[in-house]
Amino acid sequence: MSTGPSEAARDSDGKPEQFPLVFGLDTFGDVTHDDDDRPLSHAQTIRNLVEQGVLADGVGVDFFGIGEHHTDDFPLSAADVVLAAIAARTARIRVGSAVTVLSSDDPVRVFQRYSTLDAVSGGRAEVILGRGSSIDSFPLFGYDLADYEDLFEEKVDLFAELLKGGPVTWQGKTRPPLRNQDVVPHTESGPFPVWIGVGGSPESVMRAARYGFSLMLAIIGGSPARFAPFSNLFHQALESLGKATRPIGVHSPGHVAPTDEQAREEFWPRYLEVIRHVSRTRGFAVPTKDSFMYEIGPRGALYVGSPEVVAQKIADNLTALGANRFDLKYGMGGLSHRALMTNIELYGTQVLPRVRELLA
Repeated sequence: MSTGPSEAARDSDGKPEQFPLVFGLDTFGDVTHDDDDRPLSHAQTIRNLVEQGVLADGVGVDFFGIGEHHTDDFPLSAADVVLAAIAARTARIRVGSAVTVLSSDDPVRVFQRYSTLDAVSGGRAEVILGRGSSIDSFPLFGYDLADYEDLFEEKVDLFAELLKGGPVTWQGKTRPPLRNQDVVPHTESGPFPVWIGVGGSPESVMRAARYGFSLMLAIIGGSPARFAPFSNLFHQALESLGKATRPIGVHSPGHVAPTDEQAREEFWPRYLEVIRHVSRTRGFAVPTKDSFMYEIGPRGALYVGSPEVVAQKIADNLTALGANRFDLKYGMGGLSHRALMTNIELYGTQVLPRVRELLA
């Protein structure tokens, strides 16, 4: 199970104990296709996503997350509602955002939605907060991209105050002040776990440490090893601030199939189309087949292949990055519901037991 926001336990020598291994799945809710490669409706995609979350619970996955997006091909604009539907049909798996774009949301409402999810799920909610590499929510909700940094910094500060419980007094520039305001619902067993998603900013690493949140490294391209300095910076910052050590997680895209060849054939055309599409607004380089083969290799950021190949890569990178959690971002660009269910089953029943064996 995932660790909460309490201080880390210590061994007999007074050193921090290692956090337990945690393995999750998360998705951006990409529109799925039928077996004839025809896109399904937004409604059917969302219903399929609930089934995928239920299956993840059944095959032993620890966490199921949904990232916030607001576009035709990523219609998951209300992740907490879908997560509540999954929570109502499961009893063990933790559920949360991956990520919530806090910059264009209201911290009070985010807290209320996820404290409600925490109640519905019996204490299984988590939140991964991010600035948003996808900026669709800014014009949708009337925010200026010129305020990108200030919005996130101030809203994280308010969110940290809300997590403390009790009436909140807070003042900033981005929303009206709160004066001794009770914010409901109250959580039943203390604050739910909160992570800061970091895609390459040392400032975000320092922010996570300053607020005592856990660190989620979002590695979507290039060598995962280049993120090792972020892990070191996080530990050093926590120590210098006198705060307890916190978990470190890794989020990366991938796809598991019975064979390496099948995984590549299913994933590559979807990956190419998705990156080609987002490159128009986000400046990503359009991948070539050679660059794709590098990314799915041992030094790349994509976890695509048979269960053994994916398990070995997860184990290697968790060790290299000093992380205790791995979340596989699955569901790239219109894969069929059948392929996604197979991916989830193989991840839970074959990949995760093998990773635990490799890291034992």
